Amino acid sequence: NKGLGVSRCSWCVQGYAQPAADRPSSARENDASRAQIFLGQGHFAEGAFRWVYKGKYIEGRRKGQPCVCKVFKTGAVMEDAYFAADIKAVEKALHLVDQWNSQKFINRTIKVNRAQIWSFYEGRHKGQKNLVEPFIQNWEKFNSNSGWVNSDGESWSLVMQALSHYSYHVSSGQFVLCDLQGGIYSDGAIITDPVIISRSAGTYGPTDLGPDGILNFFGHHVCNKFCHSTWTKPRDARRMYAPKASTSMVVTTQHSRPQLSRPQQPAICEDYSSDDSW
Repeated sequence: NKGLGVSRCSWCVQGYAQPAADRPSSARENDASRAQIFLGQGHFAEGAFRWVYKGKYIEGRRKGQPCVCKVFKTGAVMEDAYFAADIKAVEKALHLVDQWNSQKFINRTIKVNRAQIWSFYEGRHKGQKNLVEPFIQNWEKFNSNSGWVNSDGESWSLVMQALSHYSYHVSSGQFVLCDLQGGIYSDGAIITDPVIISRSAGTYGPTDLGPDGILNFFGHHVCNKFCHSTWTKPRDARRMYAPKASTSMVVTTQHSRPQLSRPQQPAICEDYSSDDSW
């Protein structure tokens, strides 16, 4: 027990030097100020909360390049909470991926799409908030937050599973970065929509399964050649949920604590299933 009110830098805890100030961030930014979103073409992917549309940047360094726009289905009543959870999870993921990249475990770099909150400035959706981020080619999913691992993938699936393990180790057991998905490029990988599982369920949104999610992840995890034997794991790891490729979410009811469906029950999931890249 570290006691209340004690905050420690995870770089220092692990005895690692902080990255140089001029080292490139792991964030892949919009680097643009305006985009055209092709709403008329319909969404090409969707989740429990969001429609995902294609678009194109029309102002800024990425002008002419493709982007994606994520619009929440529920409208303004809940969207602020969803936006906050998404941004919070991405920022924590960036911190963990920065640490991974600094250790040069592999000769490639992993980047994280950093979505930004934008608003439509004209048309019938004027004023509606959305999330915009760069488009990712060759989209695939590597693991989920319920213990599923892409067995069809090759080395990158193993790398991503090792990254999830490392995130627990480098955060002193406070977090697991998972639900890793994105695209592979010649110089590395780009991931988007990561999930953070923390010590307090729901801190990073409904996909944060809390302590049970951490134990479950390691109950399914099998170390591979990219994992290090010195990396820590929870002693009481055990399988609690059925692994599935889609993203599992905590279900909160008025009269019960947050719950996730057990293996014999259907999961409530958010799944960006698509036959396209994004």
